[in-house]
Amino acid sequence: MRNRRFAGVLVTVAVVLSSAGCLPSSSGEPAGGARPAASTTPSGYGARFLAAGECSSFGTAGSTEVPCTGERAVARVLARYDGTIAAGPACPATTDFVLRIGAQRTGGDGAGAGAIPRGYACMRNLEPPHPGDPGRGGGPRTVVGDCVYGSGHGQVRETACDGSGRRKPRYEVVRAVTVRAACPASTALYVQLGGERPVGCARRL
Repeated sequence: MRNRRFAGVLVTVAVVLSSAGCLPSSSGEPAGGARPAASTTPSGYGARFLAAGECSSFGTAGSTEVPCTGERAVARVLARYDGTIAAGPACPATTDFVLRIGAQRTGGDGAGAGAIPRGYACMRNLEPPHPGDPGRGGGPRTVVGDCVYGSGHGQVRETACDGSGRRKPRYEVVRAVTVRAACPASTALYVQLGGERPVGCARRL
């Protein structure tokens, strides 16, 4: 069986991919609604800008860190990593979208000066919808329970299992294993998942 990889790349604006995971597909078409780039101005709500457990809001100029109990809070940080998305750890499976954070010095050149390192934050909406949940058709990762369809050139893209997406689901990922040989006999498609169990065994719908 030919492997059809669910491939993606991130854009500067940090993305929630609802029709192909959380990142745009290799065809360059975004798989869901894009989110603004994270603001590089710290708000004072934590020692580190958008650290794990903190919350962000979205405005016309981008996202800012806000108290999680405030009415402006929209999403919570599940994990925060320095460096690039390509070289860093994968976001948790329940991530709804990723915010890319640019490096910037803060506070001028005096004693209060600091720096926000380049990095990214794995975000989950405080309220539904949660495109990163299994079968919902979005998020930065393909996980067990997600559905996909062939997008051409040996690639697949994620779509909602209930048929509410723009494309009808053709396969469902039912198991994650270390090697193809561990997939059940009913497997019709192998999907690259990454992580410790990088092979997704998908059945035809």
